[in-house]
Amino acid sequence: MKKEYDFSKMKELKNPYAGKKQAVGINLSAEVVDYFKGLADETGLPYQKLIDLYLLDCAKKRKKLTMKWVA
Repeated sequence: MKKEYDFSKMKELKNPYAGKKQAVGINLSAEVVDYFKGLADETGLPYQKLIDLYLLDCAKKRKKLTMKWVA
């Protein structure tokens, strides 16, 4: 390993991932997190990625949430 490196000839590269994702804070129930962590163990993908993929699929298919409130 060199003691010093010359970075003056390096070209500046833009981050290809900048602007493609937006960081958000969201509160999820423990049941949801546990479910996706279980899927993560099965698939080898991070659970955050699985949640993102699921929500992206819902958005692309324009899925609507239907709820029935029981008194």
